[in-house]
Amino acid sequence: MLETFQFAAIFCGALFAGAALYINLVEHPARLQCGTSLAARVFAPSYKRATLMQVPLALVATAAGVGSWWLDGSVLWVIAASFILGVIPFTLVVILPTNERLVDPGLQLDSPEAHRLLVRWGHLHAVRTAASLTATIIFLIANLSAR
Repeated sequence: MLETFQFAAIFCGALFAGAALYINLVEHPARLQCGTSLAARVFAPSYKRATLMQVPLALVATAAGVGSWWLDGSVLWVIAASFILGVIPFTLVVILPTNERLVDPGLQLDSPEAHRLLVRWGHLHAVRTAASLTATIIFLIANLSAR
């Protein structure tokens, strides 16, 4: 059972981190290169689809990390689980206001404000990327320490 929890924590944490890294290094910069209007237009459907994938990954990684801690006793599992769980309230409290402004029908898609919001979103999303990468690294260290 412990190995199942450990695998799930590492796998889901790594998938989340990989997706977040891809968004920060590839998808979002590519959107911005296409111009503010197009970037703002595709933001909503892209973010909605990413949410459907990333929320379950964060929740499973968290639950599996806590389960690993419960069975293994290493506090590293809980620390890593806290990092990956932390992306959810960070998104809801810090990033969501920017998201809501980006999907507001009244936003002029080619405006300097839209551009500023898109750039801000990229910086805020980088925090999620860093937190999920940190969680994954700690999950890996916890797994290697248990051997």
